[in-house]
Amino acid sequence: MSKRLLSMVSAMVWVAGCSMTPVYERPAAPVPEAWPALQAATALGDSGRAPTLREWREYFPDPRLQALIAAALEHNRDLRIALARVEEARAQAGIARAERFPQIDLAAQRSASLTPADLSATNRQLNAQRYDVNLGISAFELDFWGRVKSLDEAARANFLASEYAQQSFRLALVADVASAYFSAIELQERVALAAATLASRAESRRLIAARRDVGLAGDLDVLTAEAAMQTTRAELANLTRQSAAAENALRLLVGSSPALPSGRMLEQQDLLAQVPVGLPAEVLLRRPDVLAAEQRLLAANANVGAARAAFLPRILLTAALGTASRSLSGLFDAGSGAWSFVPVLRYPLFDGGRSAGSSDIAEARKTVAVADYEKTLQQGFREIADLLAAREHYAEQLAAQDAATKAQGERQRIVEARHNAGLSSYLELLDAQRDYFSAQQSALAIRRLQLATTASLYKALALY
Repeated sequence: MSKRLLSMVSAMVWVAGCSMTPVYERPAAPVPEAWPALQAATALGDSGRAPTLREWREYFPDPRLQALIAAALEHNRDLRIALARVEEARAQAGIARAERFPQIDLAAQRSASLTPADLSATNRQLNAQRYDVNLGISAFELDFWGRVKSLDEAARANFLASEYAQQSFRLALVADVASAYFSAIELQERVALAAATLASRAESRRLIAARRDVGLAGDLDVLTAEAAMQTTRAELANLTRQSAAAENALRLLVGSSPALPSGRMLEQQDLLAQVPVGLPAEVLLRRPDVLAAEQRLLAANANVGAARAAFLPRILLTAALGTASRSLSGLFDAGSGAWSFVPVLRYPLFDGGRSAGSSDIAEARKTVAVADYEKTLQQGFREIADLLAAREHYAEQLAAQDAATKAQGERQRIVEARHNAGLSSYLELLDAQRDYFSAQQSALAIRRLQLATTASLYKALALY
């Protein structure tokens, strides 16, 4: 008999080490092994190690921008929500882990009953009462098949996924504040440029009106100058509206009123140094959104194990140890000790397909998680490749636009001199002024896009 008991205990110990959770294998990254051939995509150095990550204060050197980012990280409401959700997931993981340990309760109770005489074995009315005090374990599951362990692993993976999602949001917030800051500065400078142009057009209209009064210009020239002035006035109003909207967007991100600099600040932003970019695998696998997707995959894999274990027997233990007596004063007298031990074996025979359905759901969700992980990798690869290409081509575009702006400015100067000497018409001067104004506005827009691309690279490359 002892040998049989020993064999049963050994078997239970061996079974307890078994788990129905499939062995996790990270899916292969469905992306190319190298970035597209771009000059901006700097490869690894001679050391062959991953590039050194940069803290955001080093990446964004403008003190005003640093103050805005720090304020956003402290006051942004969406970030607060993300942090609270991490704490919620942490608590849920703690609850799931607690299921792996027995719950011990201290219980004290009094029960009383009255049995009529015709129902009593002694044909006498029976008045009974009982007092109990005990420590008890209620329905503790012996996790032979790893069901509870799998649920614990799934909850922990969900917690880590929420934490990585919060990190991803933090990176995005820093990049969004920088992009909104550059947009606000760009529109501020475009408003200043439009205001200066409007003043110039107003002065041109005044001079042409004076020339008309002495017979050197006609009404057509005055009307043309008036139309040019009013067009610039309308553009100034439009740019002022956009500038206010950009400041409001920045204020929402920061959580306070931003203090924007004055002057040509876009030209002073030096964020175009080469950012070292390693191989796609090492860059993508450190992104928080990819790490979050992998944790969701791990949670789905663990849930498959829990669903499979539902097909197998479960052993639940209920036990109590304490003292009992008919009277309260006799609870702790000699001989009042009491105990109970109730092991329960449950084996699912028929549940109408509930367990099979739960297993199918878990398998389907794992398939979705694998596809989501692979899609996240692909999206990350495309995002970084697009930004690297944009950074390189915006640099070329800005260089060309700066050259065009310089040429248009020189053209305006020459045409203005010819017009003052009476060698060119006012229409020719107006065309030169319009082209120069448009070229200046385009240069500001391209410069802002170039800076916004560099800010987006901070998030895409997870440079935290």
